[in-house]
Amino acid sequence: MEGKEMMMKSSNSLIEKSKPYIAMICLQFGYAGMNIVTKVSLNSGMSHYVLVVYRHAFATAVIAPFALVLERKVRPKMTFRIFMQIFVLGLLGPVIDQNFYYAGLKFTSPTFACAISNMLPAMTFVMAVICRMEKVDVKKVRCQAKVVGTLITVGGAMLMTLYKGHVINLVWSSHIHPAHAAGASSPSSAATDKDWLKGSMLVILATFAWAAFFILQAITMREYTAQLSLTALVCFLGTLQSIVVTFVMDHKAVWTIGWDMNLLAAAYAGIISSGVAYYVQGLVMEKRGPVFVTAFSPLMMIIVAFMGSFILAEKIYVGGVLGAVLIMMGLYSVLWGKYKEYKDKEAEEVIPETIKGTNNNQMTNIVEDLESEDVESRRANVGTSTGAQAVAISVPISPPMIAMEAPKGAAA
Repeated sequence: MEGKEMMMKSSNSLIEKSKPYIAMICLQFGYAGMNIVTKVSLNSGMSHYVLVVYRHAFATAVIAPFALVLERKVRPKMTFRIFMQIFVLGLLGPVIDQNFYYAGLKFTSPTFACAISNMLPAMTFVMAVICRMEKVDVKKVRCQAKVVGTLITVGGAMLMTLYKGHVINLVWSSHIHPAHAAGASSPSSAATDKDWLKGSMLVILATFAWAAFFILQAITMREYTAQLSLTALVCFLGTLQSIVVTFVMDHKAVWTIGWDMNLLAAAYAGIISSGVAYYVQGLVMEKRGPVFVTAFSPLMMIIVAFMGSFILAEKIYVGGVLGAVLIMMGLYSVLWGKYKEYKDKEAEEVIPETIKGTNNNQMTNIVEDLESEDVESRRANVGTSTGAQAVAISVPISPPMIAMEAPKGAAA
């Protein structure tokens, strides 16, 4: 029975430790699907400003009811400071990040945009160090692993961007019907001639805003601990801000959408990539920090590369494969460093609790044993000592605890 209980405990412990990794990997698949669906929608002529508005309107509609019901008793009081932080979160994430990213995605390709956005872990790491959320001790191996892994990840992303090499012919690429790749070869995308430089700059700005969003979200959650309510508020304020931006930047935009790819892109991106993603990232970030959350973003590029070649008939090059290998190595290095840091922090939290438990439960017994041993040894010495010494030792000995408590009673 004891063996079964031990196995059950170890199994539950393993599952609990694996939850953050599983959650972040699943999110990367969700983000990858969003990139593919959104690319097809943008190529069909939908305005990315309108797409952002509908995306966060869907996210608000899905998350808000759960937040109102499940967190009605634990929702912190709203202050002006927290409101301003949430307002800036809506500006950084829904408005700046996603509008710039969608614009860059329209001018480039999903694989290229994901490759550029792989600078996210490096940007987040630098911001976290500046905000003192991450400590860098070059003498410790785990810190070296995080720094080196971040540099390798950025290097892999740059290799994918700057070097192509020969085309890798995949099995399914030659059998894809041209209609499947219509989104990638539509007249609107051909007219832009893939303005890579402009698209790259937009994606870099979006990545910077995304990194700042993660840092501010981690800071806000210290005071506003209701994650569902925080997600709903960010999406709601992001919707209002996106409406204003759309009227200013693209007042001729078409707002009507039907039962087509545009509706699917807005609903998918809103529910999965905004509502669910913001909430899950907040939960994981609360335990592991923003650097851990962003370290998984390179996986999205690898997933998008294969999905893009299958759905959009995008070509995969040797440089992309080599870059993906480097990114995986860097990702493993960063995660290893974060895992060691988490284990050290866990050990530091366990030791004080053990000492505290000893002081409360066992220290009294230890003191009583020492006192009894001391009294017995003194009584044993009475028989071998002189009468005068016996008289001196026969005086009642006050226990140390009583002697310490006497001055307190006197002072009171």
